[in-house]
Amino acid sequence: MTAEAKRNSIKRTARIAGVLYLAHFVTFFLAENGVHPSAVGSVDFAAIARNIATSEWLFLIGFVSFLLTAVFFFLSAWALYVVLKPVNRDLALLFVLLNLGGVAIWCSSMLSELAALLLLSGADYLKVFQADQLQALAVLSLNLYQNGFMIAQLLLNLWLFPLGYLVFKSRFLPRILGILLIIDGFAMLVWFFQFFLFPGYEVISTLGLAAGFVAEGLLCLWLLVKGVNVEQWKKRALESA
Repeated sequence: MTAEAKRNSIKRTARIAGVLYLAHFVTFFLAENGVHPSAVGSVDFAAIARNIATSEWLFLIGFVSFLLTAVFFFLSAWALYVVLKPVNRDLALLFVLLNLGGVAIWCSSMLSELAALLLLSGADYLKVFQADQLQALAVLSLNLYQNGFMIAQLLLNLWLFPLGYLVFKSRFLPRILGILLIIDGFAMLVWFFQFFLFPGYEVISTLGLAAGFVAEGLLCLWLLVKGVNVEQWKKRALESA
């Protein structure tokens, strides 16, 4: 591969990472703030169960959107690995594995959410259960999904530390982005512990979630608009060769 082709290749990969990260944001907000709540409803799990039964199509759109979010998130990690491996290949591999582990747990937990829909489907084989029993099982399934999603966040938060460190040390991306990503990692860990240890105090994690949106949003925008400093990337690639 010629030097010019390599420069174009890494620019393209950086922008692909930005596009995939943006796609992850878009599908997540579509599911979380759009069609999914329309089908699922409020935090009242009994109401959620009733709404699922009457809004199956919207629920499935939200379900698929969440799956796409997970896929886009992992693919963005792969693209970032390609961009950042000249800084430290082992740490770049670490953040990909952490991301993969979190995405795998998240996708597995979504089976519990799908189970809620199946329980409320009215299928003949479910007639051995009373209606209130089916609703209770559906609520249990939704609770399992919510807890599985938060367990996945532990790994999906930890990946921000090696990612932030590599961005900080890269010299071909702004150091401030690395600092913000590390702050994001701590903020997201606060969210994880708040959910399990202090479930009634969501306010504890509110600022952290906002910090996460800023840090990862800025990384996404930078990759989309600026990409990487190709000359500095080449120097790092030669140093690691």
